[in-house]
Amino acid sequence: MNRLCSVWIATGAALVLAGCASTYQMMPTPTLYTGAQAKPLFTDAPAAVRTPSLDLLYITDRVPATSADEPEPYTSERSRAMAFGSTTVLFGESMTWDALVKQSLLVERPTETDLTLGPTRELGRYPGIPYAVAKTPTGLMRAPADLAAHDTASRALQAELARRLALSPRKEMVLYIHGVNNSFSEAALTAGELCHFLGREFVCAIFTWPAGGTRGILFGYQEDYESSIYAVEHLRKAIRTLADTPGLERIHILAHSRGTDVLATALSELSFEAYMQKTTLPRRFKIGNVVLLAPDLDADVAPAKIFAILSDPDLPYGAAPDPDLVFPPLRGFRITVYVSPDDKALATSGWLFGSIVRLGSLHAATLTPEQTKKIGELGFIDVIQIRGTTDFFGHGYFRSNPRVSADLMAMIRYGLGPNAPGRPLEEIKRPFWRVPEPGANSRAGGAD
Repeated sequence: MNRLCSVWIATGAALVLAGCASTYQMMPTPTLYTGAQAKPLFTDAPAAVRTPSLDLLYITDRVPATSADEPEPYTSERSRAMAFGSTTVLFGESMTWDALVKQSLLVERPTETDLTLGPTRELGRYPGIPYAVAKTPTGLMRAPADLAAHDTASRALQAELARRLALSPRKEMVLYIHGVNNSFSEAALTAGELCHFLGREFVCAIFTWPAGGTRGILFGYQEDYESSIYAVEHLRKAIRTLADTPGLERIHILAHSRGTDVLATALSELSFEAYMQKTTLPRRFKIGNVVLLAPDLDADVAPAKIFAILSDPDLPYGAAPDPDLVFPPLRGFRITVYVSPDDKALATSGWLFGSIVRLGSLHAATLTPEQTKKIGELGFIDVIQIRGTTDFFGHGYFRSNPRVSADLMAMIRYGLGPNAPGRPLEEIKRPFWRVPEPGANSRAGGAD
C-alpha cells in the first residue's frame, strides 16, 4: 500500500466514525409510525413533555467549559470527576408542539426540522479519581471527605432520576452512549431524537465521554480510543448508581460505534460483580435491552468481554467457585447487535487496528456452523443485518434508515422479538436476521 493511500485511509478513520455535521436535522420518521398500519406516536406522553423542547439527564466525565462563549458546555478533555445534570434539546425554531407532531409523522418533509442544544445545567459532581486516602494506625482508608462527597453525589443523582421517573408513564430509562469524535451536543441531540420517537414515554439520558480529540486526524482518533478506555470506570459507577434508584424498573442501554466497547467493558466488570454476589447482571442492575449499534469493536474481543464469566469456572460464586452452577433464565434481558457489511467506517477502522473482522461488519457467513450454534444456544442474542447505505459512509443507519430505527423502536418501546407482528425481519439463520429492503412483503405495520 503506497503512502498516499495510507494517509487517505487514516484520514477516513477519523472522519467517517464521527457522524457529526454543522447542521443537525431530525432523523427520518421510523416506518413504524407511517402507512396504513402505523402505530401511534405520542399517545402516552404526559402533558409536561408535549413541548418542542426535550429535557435529558446527562452524565459525563468531560471537562466543563470555562466560558459561556465556548461552543459546547463540556469540552473533549478528560475530567477526573464525573458530573451529571440536565440538558435541553430544542426541536425547530419557534415551532409549536402540534407542528412538531405533524413533522414527526411525515415520510417526506417539505422543510427539515433542525435540532439544537438548549440550556445545560450541572446538578452534581463526584470527587476526582483516584479518591484520596487517609492514614490510620493499621493502614490506609478512603478519605472521609471524598466518601462524603461521593455519597452526596450518588444521592443527588438518584434523586434526580427518581424525580424524572415520577413524571414518566414508564418507570424505565434509556441510556445512550456515543462513539468517537462526538461532541456533548451531538450526543444529546441524537439521544433527544431517539427519545422523541420512543414516544417520550421513558426517562432518557446520555453518558457522554471525552470524545472529539483535537490532536489531528489520526492521533485524534487514537486519543479518543484512549479516552474511551478511561471512561469505563465512570460508566460502571454510573450504571450501578442508576440501578440502585428506588422506583426504577429497567435500564435499556444503547451504544454506538466506539461507545460499544466502553459499554461492553463496563458490563463485563459489572457481570463479575453480580456473579460474585450470587446473582446476575440483569437482576442486580435492572438491565433490559443492551443494543450495540454499528459496534467499532473487534469480533474476537467482543465475546471475550461479554461472556467472560462463562469461560471462568474458577471465579468465586459467593465465597467459593461453583463450576457446575446452573445459570437461571435471564428474563427480560436481550443483547441486540446491529451490523452492516456495507459500513465503510468500520472497514477503515478494521484496517487501522489490524482487525480481521469488526463486530459491526459481522455476517452469518463469517462464523462457522459451530460458532453460530453456540450463539443461538445462549437464547438472548440477536444479530440484525442491514444492507445498503442511507448515510454517506453507512455508519449512522440507526438514525438515517427509517426501517432500522423502526426496528429499534419496536424492540425498545413495544418489547417485540424478531419478526413478531409489528417488527418485520427476514430470518437468515438464527440468531441472524435482516431488515427487509424497501418493497419487501411483511406481516407487520409500517409503510414501504
